[in-house]
Amino acid sequence: MSTKVVIGLGYGDEGKGLATDYWCRRAAHPVVVRFSGGHQAGHTVVSPSGTRHVFSNLGSGTLQGAPTFWSRYCTFSPPSFLQEREQLCAFGLSPKMFVDARCPVTTPFDIAYNRLLERSQRHGSCGLGFGATIERHTETPYQLYAGDLAFPKVAARRLHAIGQYYEQKASGLMSAGDYSAVAEAWLEKAAAAVAYIHLVAEPAFFSTYAGADFIFEGSQGLLLDMDHGVFPNVTRAHTSSRNAQAIIRRNELPTPEVFCVSRAYQTRHGNGWLTNETLPPDLDSNPNETNQDNEWQGPLRHALLDLDMLRYALQCEENYSSGQAKHLLLTCMDQLRGPLSATLGGEILELSEPILLKAHLPAINGNMLCSYSDDGTGVRCAESSLLPTD
Repeated sequence: MSTKVVIGLGYGDEGKGLATDYWCRRAAHPVVVRFSGGHQAGHTVVSPSGTRHVFSNLGSGTLQGAPTFWSRYCTFSPPSFLQEREQLCAFGLSPKMFVDARCPVTTPFDIAYNRLLERSQRHGSCGLGFGATIERHTETPYQLYAGDLAFPKVAARRLHAIGQYYEQKASGLMSAGDYSAVAEAWLEKAAAAVAYIHLVAEPAFFSTYAGADFIFEGSQGLLLDMDHGVFPNVTRAHTSSRNAQAIIRRNELPTPEVFCVSRAYQTRHGNGWLTNETLPPDLDSNPNETNQDNEWQGPLRHALLDLDMLRYALQCEENYSSGQAKHLLLTCMDQLRGPLSATLGGEILELSEPILLKAHLPAINGNMLCSYSDDGTGVRCAESSLLPTD
């Protein structure tokens, strides 16, 4: 039995899926727990045989047969889940998905309102309704929980009320009637999704899987955290280990190790502050980059690694995991054309060996790992260039 927490130190897209898959491969009885975000996540996993999948609605250990627990801190999207499940079934998999009955559910009205706002505000949203769902659930009585989906009459009535709420909120720019066909189709998919998930209460799930190796998979990155990012270009989620720590304490799991993930350079997909943007990293092109130019976020932006920002992210994380082992995983090392470079206090450092980075990050009190491939087989301990043994 063990507990690991995987978080990103940047603006997302660091390699949390790779890290989660990697630790699931090395666990005897892996179980993945998603503890933040929702279906707007895009965690890419590549198996050693070359199977590639971007996980959004299930845990990134699914290729390894690991069950997923979708905690109440995550939003659930029935149509997105069904679509992804179908993709995974085409690989010959039978994903096992447990959903906390208290998960907020994203509706077509949340998505429509999100996109309406994003066209004018350009905050860098994915346009998938995550923030709108969280705002509706935390600030209004117009709620829809995953558990409600098992009762079609209740789900339909609550969805109708949510449509009326957004019609009023959008001041005439949205009409619930215009989405009637979409809402009916959504309800059909919601009913279908219930057949493929296990709606559970959190204590019952952890009792069922007592003794498992839990890998808590975060979403996005600490620099987008609702408490620690720079407003307004933040997410409505705690992207630190905060939620994971709460689940671990409630269910009396072993003290976790925290794995902090960053690319070997900075990225940001969407608007907002990005340091060192005038210092682009020297990279080989990546034809398999998951984050493509799109209507809502634009192109993926790149910049030289900033040690001051990594220090800031780690300091923020210390509020929730003080005294716990913290390891660093640096991904995309194979994309660097030259030595690892980063700024510190405005000065550019060129590091002949990646391990030299660790000296500038005192919060990392455990191992430093580097990934030189996108399939997890190229993960090495920076200290020894060997695969870790635990």
